[in-house]
Amino acid sequence: MLIFATYFIQLMIQEKNGTWVSWNENLTYNYESLYKVTTEEELQEVVEKTDKIRFFGTKQSSADIAAGIETLIDITSYNKILSYNDAEFTVTVQSGVILGDLLEAIEAKGWCIPCLPDINTITIGGALATGTHGTSGKLLCEYVTNCTLVLANGSLKKIEDGDELMNAVRVSLGALGVMSTITFKCEPIYTLHIKEGPESDAEWLPKIKERLKKHDFLRILWLPHTDKGYVITGDKIDPKTKIKEDLGPDYLKHRRTASKILYKYSHIFPWTTAVANKILAKSFFSTTKEHKGSLYQATVTKSRGSTLELAEWTIGLDKFPLVFEELKTEINKWSNRSFIHIPMDVRFVYKDKSWLSYAYNEDTVTMGCVSRNAATADTYEAFKSVEKIFLKHGGKPHWGKRFTAKNAELSKVYDKWEDFKALRRKMDPTNKFLNPYLTQLFNEK
Repeated sequence: MLIFATYFIQLMIQEKNGTWVSWNENLTYNYESLYKVTTEEELQEVVEKTDKIRFFGTKQSSADIAAGIETLIDITSYNKILSYNDAEFTVTVQSGVILGDLLEAIEAKGWCIPCLPDINTITIGGALATGTHGTSGKLLCEYVTNCTLVLANGSLKKIEDGDELMNAVRVSLGALGVMSTITFKCEPIYTLHIKEGPESDAEWLPKIKERLKKHDFLRILWLPHTDKGYVITGDKIDPKTKIKEDLGPDYLKHRRTASKILYKYSHIFPWTTAVANKILAKSFFSTTKEHKGSLYQATVTKSRGSTLELAEWTIGLDKFPLVFEELKTEINKWSNRSFIHIPMDVRFVYKDKSWLSYAYNEDTVTMGCVSRNAATADTYEAFKSVEKIFLKHGGKPHWGKRFTAKNAELSKVYDKWEDFKALRRKMDPTNKFLNPYLTQLFNEK
């Protein structure tokens, strides 16, 4: 039996002694063995027989959570949609399914998941593990009704909605086990009437709570160094309702190309960012737009277009105006180098009970920070300023994006941090699922 198991694993090895590179080429690691699995049995077998292992999808995380050890699993070949339950509006999938493929499949059935991330090229397992979210709803993981986890010993653990363990598993950084199959609760599809347009900071900031009550969808693209934001609202309408669609001038589709050119040397001369922002705001964020579509059609980016580096921080809804004004004051000082590429993405997540969720027990605002020069992100001072200010006020980092905070800081902002660590040690006593980054994050040995 042992000989058969060893042979079975060897059949699944796709590559030996290769190099793992993240999507923006900022993280690079050598590995000894890379597995591609297609069945749950194969996934169990690899996990059981390996001393240390990590798993990855489309490598789009800016956090160093996916590699850095000798044995890896590429989960993207574990990508089947397994079943639908029409009576309960649920769909069950393997964890390597790409989000866009899942969304297209459920839309074909007339369903939707009511809160979606802004990018569709990530795997379901990676999206859940890192707390991926959309806006004006809950984290994507909150729509999971049950899941199956491959534990450190290779056995399966099925977790149902309502189990206390589910609140720990929903956002786990892949530190409790490998997510295998997942069942999502869906809703009947609906149509959004989307309106977009620029507003001054003095106008959009005080209207947040009012707009969250009024609209089904709210997102604000803040334009640093311009005193303006770009507000996107969405309201549910009858799909037959006619609107006067206006997607703006054709040149708007070239914003990313223009950004790449204007920010090309901003890592050398940071002050040029403020000038570039004013040009981009005037050129690409000064017109109004109006359109309609499903949540997926109307609000999800289908392609990034270019590589970039991301940080994102969350703060309680009531604290956000104070944090925003402090951040704005700080980055508007010409004496520092914290000039931020536009836009900063402001979104809203409603409270939940997941232990490592950014919205644990409170409604929150998330604020993204982007560097268009991914290769020079280590010298991008804005990441440091944003982290310092948000941590000062009890903010939390997005697990899949760039931050430097570790155990000491995180234990102060996550109420269930020590509980999660204790559970992790119980479920993975040999630290099979920890790479160097996670070891340091949790302050483990």
